[in-house]
Amino acid sequence: MKRFFLVLICLVIFSCKGDKAKETEINETDNDSLDVEGLLPEGLAVSEPVILDLEEANKLVELPLSCINTEYPNKLGQTLENKEALGEPHELHPAFYGCFDWHSSVHAHWSLVSLLKQFPKIERKEAIREALQNSLSAQNIQGEIKYFERKESGSFERTYGWAWLLKLQEELNTWEDPMGQELSGNLQPLTDLIVQKYIQFLPKLNYPIRVGEHTNTAFGLTMAYDYAETTKNEKLLETLKKRAQDFYLKDDDCPVTWEPGGYDFLSPCLSEIDIMRRVLPKNAFSLWVDDFMPQLKNKDFEMEVAEVSDRTDGKLVHLDGLNFSRAWIFYGLAKQYPDNFGHLKSLANEHIAYSFPNVVGDSYEGGHWLGTFAIYALQEAQINVKK
Repeated sequence: MKRFFLVLICLVIFSCKGDKAKETEINETDNDSLDVEGLLPEGLAVSEPVILDLEEANKLVELPLSCINTEYPNKLGQTLENKEALGEPHELHPAFYGCFDWHSSVHAHWSLVSLLKQFPKIERKEAIREALQNSLSAQNIQGEIKYFERKESGSFERTYGWAWLLKLQEELNTWEDPMGQELSGNLQPLTDLIVQKYIQFLPKLNYPIRVGEHTNTAFGLTMAYDYAETTKNEKLLETLKKRAQDFYLKDDDCPVTWEPGGYDFLSPCLSEIDIMRRVLPKNAFSLWVDDFMPQLKNKDFEMEVAEVSDRTDGKLVHLDGLNFSRAWIFYGLAKQYPDNFGHLKSLANEHIAYSFPNVVGDSYEGGHWLGTFAIYALQEAQINVKK
């Protein structure tokens, strides 16, 4: 009966296009220190948080700055239609050729924008601005579009890289800086192409992809949803809401004890929760969680951090990324619904505390992407509070 009631609620809400989530501003009195304290119910213990301050930002920014122009080693992920399709990474991807693969290059650029916005006094600010202008020129973006328009590139970076491209565009759109607006304009044609790809592809996807790596459907929906909400792209929003409910609304008893997989950097169960907290109103989401993962509401809920045995192995180091992605989902839940999920903030702190010390100075296998995951987790701890 509860499941029937939940589905009925969602159908009514979706037909009315739903209630838009209201955002609560956080007073930012000091952009040189962003911490993860706040908003837990009184009396609830919190693990010591990791603080992203200017000193740490100065260290973290070296990771994307050093990798966006590092062309080799490189994993192209390319399907060749003929021998003429061969080319060096910078020829195929004039904007996003570094950082080992295309999606890592995209989110490395996101990292640069995010850190510069959060810390205007960052030491390498001029180097950041120069790097962004060089990469995100109108000419380079047209080169990226040309690649996506190739016959065999229809599924290229679907939907993980697509999601990070929209996240980069969202970060540029909300940057009140003339250069940010210029680069946003340069990137917009590629963004529009990716949006269209989402709208065309999602209705054809009959079943969601429930894995802990790149192709996870829930992750791709979540970042696209944030972009669509920020830019008020109603067509994309409606597509994402409908498909998320089609895919996940009837899910029960997610086998979270099966996690993590050995190569996971995303949690299949938590990624699903992350999109559903966005597309469902409070009461419907609460009912859905009661069926999907009820233990999450337990104040004594525990989830052990994922342990990494070898950080020089490009697959095994994924588990550091899993700790960061779990953390940003826990922070999001705790911020949005502190009464039910405030206790998860302490768990998020534990996950970050385990993996954060290993980000700077890590081998290239992890260093080319883990900084982004750390930055995003700490950013989610501070912003996007919704009621």
